[in-house]
Amino acid sequence: MKQNVLITGISGFVGPHLARAYLDDGCEVYGLVRRRADGDVSRGLNELGINNEVKKIEGNVEDLTSLMMAFDVAQPDIVFHLAAQSFVHRSFINPLEVINSNGVGTANMLEAMRLKSGSRTKLVFAGSSEEYGFVALSERQVKRFEREHGKIFPPVMQYPELPIKETNPLRPVSPYAVTKVFGEYLCIEYAQSYGLKNVVSRGFNHEGARRGSYFVTASVAKQVSSLIRGETDAVSVGNVEAFRDWTHIDDMVKGYRLLAEKGEKGQAYNIGSQRTNSVAAYILMCFEASGHIVRSIQTINSGKKIEEPNAETVIEMFGAKWRATEIDRLLLNEEFGFSEKDGGFIVNTDAGRFRVVFDAARYRPTDVPILLSDTAKIRDAGFSVTHSLYDIVRDQLNYYADPGHRKR
Repeated sequence: MKQNVLITGISGFVGPHLARAYLDDGCEVYGLVRRRADGDVSRGLNELGINNEVKKIEGNVEDLTSLMMAFDVAQPDIVFHLAAQSFVHRSFINPLEVINSNGVGTANMLEAMRLKSGSRTKLVFAGSSEEYGFVALSERQVKRFEREHGKIFPPVMQYPELPIKETNPLRPVSPYAVTKVFGEYLCIEYAQSYGLKNVVSRGFNHEGARRGSYFVTASVAKQVSSLIRGETDAVSVGNVEAFRDWTHIDDMVKGYRLLAEKGEKGQAYNIGSQRTNSVAAYILMCFEASGHIVRSIQTINSGKKIEEPNAETVIEMFGAKWRATEIDRLLLNEEFGFSEKDGGFIVNTDAGRFRVVFDAARYRPTDVPILLSDTAKIRDAGFSVTHSLYDIVRDQLNYYADPGHRKR
């Protein structure tokens, strides 16, 4: 059925992919865009060839008046509220920016919808797996976190707290995550008090070509590509022990659309891949996908070594089962660990040695240690994942193989 779709944050990563999917179905797609002095538009809209097909509405989520105008113009059946300052590291540097954009912006969106559209419109709010924050893996991990950051709240009642269900405690550990909790709770409150058809997506990390290069997967893919071409002498990263549930952008778009169609108002749904892999593993997969066989890695300062760290394995933990690598298994079992004092590690391949260095500036003050989704709730509505982690790695590397994308 032809519908009117309004997307805030259409110039970001997800927005263009979502817009293309609805345009392909013959829908009218409207995008809220900020005025730019240079007149530029989203590279995602340009690269997907839909810039001229999206009907753009000038506006800003921090301005209620412009949002009310957007409802008048678009008359939307569906709203995807994606607009946000979504770079977690930046939220520590400028928390007021993220509070205004994500918090006040969401409040404005809900008020505009209440006043202009009411329950006629279905709204999907882009929450985040970052809302879960600290997820307990082991008692040792909890004690280490509390030594560094203080007592955990809400307190841990069981080990492990994985896979992550929608009923898991929310323990945000960044200003960004706090604003997403605020936005989610506000969406649920407006659904309960005003009858608005609001649904919350708690999307786990979603990646692919055109991901902003300051996000870790795209940053790693871009740097590995440059390193192999001899344009730089090392890959610079932060916490390589962080585990993430990475989902391909095409699967994430399917999840968003499913929530717009079948999501129950006032409810939150995880969208993820039901697998978790380390940043270290992602780095090594980039080398392998670039045609370099990884023989071993060795830390720069301490000399700790792992043979065949990229060897494939199947991990069965927490009642879940997924494909991973040897370095993932060692890190999860706490049989191996990295620290900033290691300085980084050397990747020994069939084509030579490459350096991966730890950059203190890339570490967060507090970090989410592990994310692994339980997606039973959205799978009951028909969701499934069709892309592997390797698909994400390949798509990002192929993107940066194009000379026109290397400076982005």
